[in-house]
Amino acid sequence: MPPTSETLTTERILEATEEVLRRHGPAKATVVDVARALGVSHGSVYRHFPTKAALREAVTKRWLDRTSERLAAIAAAEDDPKERLRTWLATLFEAKRQKAGGDPELFATYTVLTDENGTTVGEHIADLTTQLTRIVEDGVASGAFTAADPAVAARAVFQATARFHDPCHAAEWTDPAIETDFSAVADLVIRGLTDR
Repeated sequence: MPPTSETLTTERILEATEEVLRRHGPAKATVVDVARALGVSHGSVYRHFPTKAALREAVTKRWLDRTSERLAAIAAAEDDPKERLRTWLATLFEAKRQKAGGDPELFATYTVLTDENGTTVGEHIADLTTQLTRIVEDGVASGAFTAADPAVAARAVFQATARFHDPCHAAEWTDPAIETDFSAVADLVIRGLTDR
């Protein structure tokens, strides 16, 4: 294994792990493969991640956090809550679609990894519903939305739009009618929050 001149960082390990997962898939990728890709010993990788499971969990979290970070900026914006909600939902859908269509091998790998990492996925969903809650709260405060409990309404919005973000629906995301379906559901959700 060739020596590496760069400092071994958590970020470098996670980047290399993504490449190894893309090449070998989750069933065959090993910590030794990651170490080989980095030009270090597998012990060096284990100093950053004590187990293979910890490494896989970290790479899953990193993947999910990319989407959360994009959405957090939308949730924190000050514009009209109705438009913000529509933009947030559309951005989530587009992010998931890009991951599924742009890199299908890695998307399939992450689908397996998210099934393994219930805590990480649960935290991701909690983060997303917290962002939605903020949008609904802002809508209630401005009079744009009506919701007795914004957190309950946010969870309902998340669940009602699952077809457009849950990876189990990925095969449907290339359907020519999916954009029309998304718009119809988004309209319905927003109407449901605005009807008095």
